[in-house]
Parts: sequence; C-alpha cells; structure tokens
Amino acid sequence: MSKPLGAVSAAGADEVPPAVQRSGLALLTIAMAQLMVALDGTITNIALPSIQSDLDVSASNLAWVVNSYALAFGGLLLIGGRAGDLFGRRRMFRFGIAVFTLASLLGGLAPNEGLLIGARVLQGIGAAVTAPTALSLIATNFAEGEARNKAMGIYGAMAGMGSTLGLLLGGVLTDVDWRWVMFVNVPIGVALLAGTKSLAEGERNPGRLDIPGAVTGTLGLVSLVYAITRSGEAGWSDARTLGCFAAAAVLLVVFLALQRRVAHPMMPLRLFRDRNRFGSYAMALFVGAGMFATFYFLTLYMQQILGYSPIESGFAYLPFSVGMVLAATVGSKLAGRLAPRRIAAPGLLIGIAGMLWLSTLDPGSSYVTALMPAMFVTAVGLGLTFIPMTLGAVSGVDQQDAGIASALLNTVQQVGGALGLAVLTTIATTTADNRLPDAAVTLHKALATKDLTLVHRAGDALTQGFSTAFLVAAALYVVALVITLAAINATKQEQAEGALPGHVG
Repeated sequence: MSKPLGAVSAAGADEVPPAVQRSGLALLTIAMAQLMVALDGTITNIALPSIQSDLDVSASNLAWVVNSYALAFGGLLLIGGRAGDLFGRRRMFRFGIAVFTLASLLGGLAPNEGLLIGARVLQGIGAAVTAPTALSLIATNFAEGEARNKAMGIYGAMAGMGSTLGLLLGGVLTDVDWRWVMFVNVPIGVALLAGTKSLAEGERNPGRLDIPGAVTGTLGLVSLVYAITRSGEAGWSDARTLGCFAAAAVLLVVFLALQRRVAHPMMPLRLFRDRNRFGSYAMALFVGAGMFATFYFLTLYMQQILGYSPIESGFAYLPFSVGMVLAATVGSKLAGRLAPRRIAAPGLLIGIAGMLWLSTLDPGSSYVTALMPAMFVTAVGLGLTFIPMTLGAVSGVDQQDAGIASALLNTVQQVGGALGLAVLTTIATTTADNRLPDAAVTLHKALATKDLTLVHRAGDALTQGFSTAFLVAAALYVVALVITLAAINATKQEQAEGALPGHVG
C-alpha cells in the first residue's frame, strides 16, 4: 500500500535524516538547482543579438536558441518526473544536473548555430529531469510544518526570481562575452553535484516505466509546445502549426486513454480527482501564461521604447526579484496559518492591480514613479501565489506519485507560458500594426535615419500594443482568481495534514 508523500521508509539507507542534519545544505542544493533551471529560460534572451552576430545565425533560426530549450523542457517533464519516482529521485536529480552542466559547457564552446541549438536541447532534457526531482526531494528531506514551509518559501522564491535574475545576468555576462551565459552554469552544476551528498534518497516506486504512455505523452507535449511556439512566429493559420496542433490532440487523447488502462500509468488520472489539486494546476496554467508574457513585453518596452541597454534592462528588473523574494518569505510564514486560497486570492488581486498599472505605461513614463513600483507590486502579488499553488498541487499525493505530481505542475506552467506568449504576442503585434503598419520594423528604420517624428509614432504604436498585452495578462490573472475561489477549498488543517514534504512551484 502506498504511503503519503513524506512518509519515512523503514529501510535504513532510505530513511529521512533528522531535520537538524544537513538540512541547510540540502535546501541550498535544491533551491540553487531550481534557480539554475529557471534562470536558463531567460538568460540567453538578452544575448541573442551577440549570438546572431558571432555565429552568423539567420533571423529564422535565432528564435530556436530560446525555443529549443523550452520545447525539450516542456515536452519531457512528465517522463522526467516519472523517472525520479521509479529509479530514485536523488539519482535522477544528479543525472539531470550532470546533463545540464555538460550541455552548458558544450553550448559555450559551440562553433556554429547547429551545435548551440543542439546544446540547448540537451539543456532542456537535463532541466526536465532536474526540476520535478528537485521538487519531490523537498518531500523526502523536510518534515511537515515550519521546516517544510520555509523550504517551500525559499524554493518558491528561486522559481519566481529565476527568470528575472536570468535577464539581469544575461545583460552583465553578454557585456563580457555571450558564451558566459552558458559557461556560468558549469561551476554551479559542479557545486550542486557535490551538494547532493546531503540529500536523502527516499522511496522508489516498485512499478515500471509506461513505455506507450511515455511515447504518446512526450510526443503529444512536444507537438503541443512546438505548435504554440511556432504560432508566435508563423501565425495561427500556418499549415505546420495546425498540423502539429492536430497531432498533439490525437496523441494526447491516445495518451489519456492508455492511462485509464495500464497498471502503472505514466500520469495517474487519480491525481486530478482532488478538486484542490485540479484547481491548483489550472491556476498555474493561467499564472504561467501571464507571467512569461509579462517578462517578454517589459523587456521590449525597456529596450525599444525607453532605449535601455541590455545591462540597464537587467538591473531594471531588480524590483521584480525583490518583490518575489519578499512575497515568498511572507507566503511561507502564512502557509501554516491560513487556508491556501486566503493567500493566493489576495496575491492574485495584487498581481491584477500591478498589471493594470503596467497597462498605463506610455513612451514617456518614468522608471522611478511608474515602471519600478508597477513591477514591484506585480511581483509581490505573483510571489504570494506560488506557495499555496504548489501546496495545492502536491498535497496528499502518495509517495509513488511525488515526481509526476511535481512534473505536472512544471508542465502546465511551461505550456501556459508558451501559449500565453504566443497569444499575447499576436495581440500586441496586431494592436501596434493597426496604429502603424510594421511598427517594430518602422521604429528601427526611423532610429537609423533619425526621423524623430516617425520614432515617436512607432513608439506610441508599440507601447499601445504592449499596454493591450498587459491588460490581457491581467484578464488571465482574473481567470486564475476565479479558479482559486471556485475550486480551492482546502482548510489550513487539511493542507497541513496532507502536505507533501516537498512540492513547491
């Protein structure tokens, strides 16, 4: 009979060590691994122009330096989470970090675009194993109560601030050499591998890998993420985009049918029977959709409209990181006292207010009085949602399902982010081009020719597009709020009794 996540194994080698033993190093190792994975989703963004120039990358292939990582990461998360359950979470955690570190070294040494994109795919594979196993390892290494909530708070802060820190480091490192956005992961990865000695392994699932489920589920998710990513480049009516959406639909339907029949499913459908867990996954989808797109449009606004350099753009995100850390700290303390929706709902309301504030930005907005406080407010709101969202997604999960529950949370965030970025990019571009055809291209030409009148017109058009995107992102958070209030009804007591020692989002 399966044990609740966090139950201590009777086997001496697998027993959870006392909370006082090595807990600090264990938490640091898990949190830094999550930071490294989250950071790599954005650290290359600011380096793209330098990469394009150095490796002579075509405009059509440049986006795949970023998208290849997201594709492999999002598509392989389920199998990465299940592998941890079956073969050992610490063992697979080490494997994922080793693959990620090697891929980072290869990417930094890449002499051409093909090898760089290949290294990014390999990074995504390593991340797809590392992220869910890191989350489930918290369950194995921290007892319920204050220790677990603290661990979740720090993990949540790393997950939230990783993307913004990636933009900051991307600017600083690109100023030295773009290859350092890859090389920086090597010493971190080596240190993390050494730190894994402080982690307890935990139990393994005696089942076996669901090969048909692994194939259909992975190919279905890869097709879906690819279709979403391509739609942002080629449009929603593109034949290949539509074909991949159709393939994803067929493969995922077959995958779900298989999960109902096999003895050891890749994704146990019992995970969705609990309304709080289902609601938390749905909330993560919409929060991810809004947050990923917000980073993208804020970066464009700062560089295209305000004229910030890559380093200036990176440092401009510091209030966002500070807000995330503060909110995660407060959220971890509140998690043991309040029901999840009493934390998440106010957080979403604050996040909505921040997005509405961002939607008022114009080409002449001040950083100090407009952009900085709006980013801080948004970050505080989103930061408050991470811990209750994660607790709801993984609380009460059996030990044998720990990895897959963690992987599902990461998967819906990745898919939500890709979908949100594709949809909001289309909306922003259409809005801007309705005011001035080819607004982005026109802005670059006007800057080159120093046509200030045209610069102002293009800037106004693009800013209108960004503002519309921020409004739509606010609407996505409204949907997440409705889901929170309607589906998540766990009390503080229920949360504490069922919380798995290690799931944070």
